Amino acid sequence: MSTAAVSTRPGKVLADLLPASRTRDIALVLGGAALTGIAAQIAVPVPGSPVPVTGQTFAALLVGTALGARRGFLSLAVYALVGMAGMPWFAQGTSGAGSASFGYVIGMLLASTVVGALARRGGDRSVLRTASTMVLGSAIIYAVGVPYLAAATGMTFTQAVAAGLTPFLIGDAVKAALAMGVLPTAWKFANK
Repeated sequence: MSTAAVSTRPGKVLADLLPASRTRDIALVLGGAALTGIAAQIAVPVPGSPVPVTGQTFAALLVGTALGARRGFLSLAVYALVGMAGMPWFAQGTSGAGSASFGYVIGMLLASTVVGALARRGGDRSVLRTASTMVLGSAIIYAVGVPYLAAATGMTFTQAVAAGLTPFLIGDAVKAALAMGVLPTAWKFANK
């Protein structure tokens, strides 16, 4: 049995293709947090919404699928905790837990864990599976982020959906399409 065949079967995530060590895991967790923080700075304001379009959600879902549930959770936990402690790496260089968009950060933490678990079961091996994984991850982010937005701003739930979900659906479709190309392709290269 070849190493590539063993490495790419369900039960593994992309990070598992690297030699196992505690140092590897720490570097991956910190790297995932940093990637999310950097991606959050790619932000486009949305008229009428306190929440910008960012690369943050894409990074969080990519971190979860590439690192797996445990390391994905830890990465996003580091990202959230360091941002709450004052590091200005939430969307648009903000920090703290008081912003209207902090619920999305909590949602990303949960979503990275779920998509990581799905990736370990092969949820990132094909275009269709990756699409389903990304849609579920995005739904989790919105399931936490939109109600938090409503509570933080005093919006009704309908207003929060209009300001914090609807304007982002096209961007999320683009992000899912990117993931649908990147992740299965990475596995194809790993098989060679």
